[in-house]
Amino acid sequence: QVQLVESGGGLVQAGGSLSLSCAASGFTLADYGIGWFRQAPGKDREAVSCFSSNVGFAAYRASVKDRFTVSIDTAKNTMYLQMNDRKQEDTGDYYCAAGRVQCSETVVNAPGWDAWYDKWGQGIQVTVSS
Repeated sequence: QVQLVESGGGLVQAGGSLSLSCAASGFTLADYGIGWFRQAPGKDREAVSCFSSNVGFAAYRASVKDRFTVSIDTAKNTMYLQMNDRKQEDTGDYYCAAGRVQCSETVVNAPGWDAWYDKWGQGIQVTVSS
């Protein structure tokens, strides 16, 4: 069964750190482009980060650059999003995704690229308090 299962969300104070995990089953994560998306209350879903294992390239939305880090552990078939220096605007539901998408700056900064990812986690809530 193809599945992505997220963990690690919760409440964190502004300036703090939090790490999200996304374990894949039923397929090999490294064979796909991976991405992290988020949706704040009342807003559209937006890309946060993407990564392509085949070329070792990562990209980040401008608002999270230098604060977030995406990674993949091929042995565990799991992807991660390390989030540092959290800001209140980082609050939202976070989703991991996989698809036949080559990661690029366009994927994380232009709307609509989520449609190219066909495997999605269930979503996990992250709240940043002041």
